[in-house]
Amino acid sequence: MRAADVGDPIMGRLVMQYGASSAVKAIRARILPPEFVAQEIKRAQEAHQDRPPDLTARLNAWHARLAAANPVADLENGERSGARLVTPGSPEWPTQLDQLGPGRPLGLWLHGAADLRFSCLKSVAVVGARAATSYGTHIAAEFGVGLGESGWTVVSGGAHGVDGAAHRGALAADAPTVVVLACGVDICYPASHEVLFAAVRDRGVVISECPPGVHPTRARFLIRNRLIAALSRGTVVVEAALRSGALNTATHALSLNRHLAAVPGPVTSAMSAGCHKLLRDRKAICVTSPEEMIDLVGVMGDDLAPQSRAPAVPRDKLNEPTRKVLDAIPARGGAGPASIAVAAGLSLDATLSALGGLAAAGYIERATNGWRLRKQLTSYPKAPDSATPEPPTAPEPDASDDPPFPDDDFPHEPKQHGWH
Repeated sequence: MRAADVGDPIMGRLVMQYGASSAVKAIRARILPPEFVAQEIKRAQEAHQDRPPDLTARLNAWHARLAAANPVADLENGERSGARLVTPGSPEWPTQLDQLGPGRPLGLWLHGAADLRFSCLKSVAVVGARAATSYGTHIAAEFGVGLGESGWTVVSGGAHGVDGAAHRGALAADAPTVVVLACGVDICYPASHEVLFAAVRDRGVVISECPPGVHPTRARFLIRNRLIAALSRGTVVVEAALRSGALNTATHALSLNRHLAAVPGPVTSAMSAGCHKLLRDRKAICVTSPEEMIDLVGVMGDDLAPQSRAPAVPRDKLNEPTRKVLDAIPARGGAGPASIAVAAGLSLDATLSALGGLAAAGYIERATNGWRLRKQLTSYPKAPDSATPEPPTAPEPDASDDPPFPDDDFPHEPKQHGWH
């Protein structure tokens, strides 16, 4: 871990093929196995690389770093700060990281009370812009709370903006959360998140593939994004500009065949342009709530999101002839049964029957020249989804009430024929 850069695929293939101990011996001897060198050259040729990797230069760099490394001191410093080192095969190692192949981390430094493997069994990565808008931080916090209350772990990068809001939301729900750093776990970056990281260590875990004392670089931020995508079942991008590290995480999620979702935002916001591009290119699923994200990544049949329904109104209960009669009654003035029957396209008997029911239910009232819509009613009250809508009862007249009918944008004018 000290010799190679994080995510170095050549070191990853060397360790996967020969083991960590043999790889260290080869680096110290400055001699790579001949068959490994031949494989790397063939791999570069098949990939049509213009400049194949200089294995000699890479080996010399590894040797110099290894000579300056002090692994015993790293372990002592980590233990002193409360951190622990896990490697592939350890009980706490998340096996989903193995899907990274040669890019799999050689080991992970963990600092926190939560078990990493157990926490990531049901986890969602919530990522987004550092310079998030108030809309973005609000939505990220809602996702953090909603996911945490439903038993899902939030995985993110601990940065300003969306990341921090998602972590705080999960902590508010008293749920574990995982912070993936681009520096050593003994370094707080950003420095203003010292209190947040302390809370995460108490309830969740802070992790990094960088040894203690390693400071963040731009490249390490992009490389660590693969861990955020690989640890979780799916990734949701809350806010992202067209050029954003969150889109880099989204690319890793797609390459790992993980679920990818995006939250839409205002079309005038540059901070949502990246989300909209993912949706337009059909690379991400549109989600607007934690329940919809759980529906996407959860168990089929067990984690379904509730279906959105239009609010039920009392008029839904009316049969077709009665609705036609109601539509034919003017809002002002009045109309007689005959003219109403003609406008509704019904017989006079059917119209009279419907008028009696509408009057009893409080929809209409008598006027000097016939029938008109009752002006004292307010707008339709919203009924619960499980309730059967019933016609409203006639309330007491109130001058402050607005007329509820008609419920479209074009009120009926009084008929020019019929009773006068």
